[in-house]
Amino acid sequence: MFDTLSDRLASTFKNLRGKGRLSEADIDATAREIRIALLEADVALPVVRAFIKQVKERATGSEVSQALNPAQQVIKIVNEELIGILGGETRRLRFAKTAPTVIMLAGLQGAGKTTLAGKLGRWLKGQGHAPLLVACDLQRPNAVNQLQVVSERAAVAFYGPQPGNGVGDPVQVAKDSIEYARTKQHDVVIVDTAGRLGIDQELMQQAADIRDAVSPDEVLFVVDAMIGQDAVNTAEAFRDGVGFDGVVLSKLDGDARGGAALSVAHVTGKQIMFASNGEKLDDFDAFHPDRMASRILGMGDMLSLIEKAEQTFSQAEAEKMAAKLAKGPKEFTLDDFLAQMEQVRKMGSISKLLGMLPGMGQMKDQINNLDEREVDRTAAIIKSMTPAERQEPTIINGSRRARIAKGSGVDVSAVKGLVERFFDARKMMSKMAQGGGMPGMPGMPGMPGMGGGGARKKKQVKQAKGKRKSGNPMKRKAEEEAAAARREAAQAGNPLGLPQGDQEPQNFELPEEFKKFMG
Repeated sequence: MFDTLSDRLASTFKNLRGKGRLSEADIDATAREIRIALLEADVALPVVRAFIKQVKERATGSEVSQALNPAQQVIKIVNEELIGILGGETRRLRFAKTAPTVIMLAGLQGAGKTTLAGKLGRWLKGQGHAPLLVACDLQRPNAVNQLQVVSERAAVAFYGPQPGNGVGDPVQVAKDSIEYARTKQHDVVIVDTAGRLGIDQELMQQAADIRDAVSPDEVLFVVDAMIGQDAVNTAEAFRDGVGFDGVVLSKLDGDARGGAALSVAHVTGKQIMFASNGEKLDDFDAFHPDRMASRILGMGDMLSLIEKAEQTFSQAEAEKMAAKLAKGPKEFTLDDFLAQMEQVRKMGSISKLLGMLPGMGQMKDQINNLDEREVDRTAAIIKSMTPAERQEPTIINGSRRARIAKGSGVDVSAVKGLVERFFDARKMMSKMAQGGGMPGMPGMPGMPGMGGGGARKKKQVKQAKGKRKSGNPMKRKAEEEAAAARREAAQAGNPLGLPQGDQEPQNFELPEEFKKFMG
């Protein structure tokens, strides 16, 4: 959603790099480019004006003029101001002192409230709560059935005594659900309300009646991030008519320009609390303004990536794998490789995970064109092997490769390539686990594809011939005196100045092997 905005901001900041000092004209040009980028992203005009005013004030002040790197300081200012318009700090859910906590969802029809109720229920269940989904949308055809299906998929409880399709009293259902939750020991009640295609008095009245009946601890306004400026107008109407405590952005994975996400918190004064960024029930998380700003500026989102990894990977399994790798490369088998690959796949889309890494904005096209099915093909190849072949891939010869290829539906070359890549990965992982560091980097010997260190070391040795003399006369004199003292010590005993017994230095000869080596 923010790709276009990210690209425009990246090109704007690129023009600043290399400048030791920023003139007023540089700052004006940068502010103009940022303004155009935000307006093209469909950000509300009042938000753009406030944002540019803050950036210009800070950029023309001593904050940038005294900075060692003005370009980086401007990026820092833009990042901080983006965090500000996205809501500042992360807003957490408020839970009632006495259960159940009541969360009411409000919004227009088609914003994704029903699906989002299931996502929120699943997320809360993962946090250790026992949520209950309540069907109070009794107008839309099959809305009750849809919420029931969603609750089953999310593995959370459902309450829907009325059939819906225009039958039943949503206010009474909402009231009864609170008592039902207390009886069944549910500590969170999520009330899914009806929506309309547009704002009208009937919709507002029904939402207000449900709010008054259940006295929710949180009223969350669900807004479709793809509808642009109209999302801001709708949010303002709901804020004035019903009132809400926080915003939930749905369909954040769409290809719209994302202006609503950057505008709604600033315009309504209510923070974005959650974001839904996919069709699966797991594609949902708390909204962090600082992380979103970082992603917009192409700096990645390592914290979210780490959190996903912590949720997916078992600490005990990770320690077990590390111990295995530390013993030696042969301990790591294709079974382990398959298990690790399946764990990564559980974290979600590979493209989305790569997009969270810093600097990946420059590889956007490659990431978008990544074939997710390649992971499934790799898994199929490994599963077509016998247990012995997975334990010891060196026994895989030509006939075995042909059998594996036939079993997994791939070419023989694909099987060969996988085995070769596995051996390379195993060596690298084992070296890192044993404390060898990242191979091929300075102080980190041997990384394949990183221009390993052998040739570089030889070159450095060649360049080291003949010690350079200092340009400082006093320092050079001290160095010459130290060298003369070392020569005298060598003549008297050995290079360290230690006595050599009866052996005379002039009679000393190198061994034959060294003579041959030295030519």
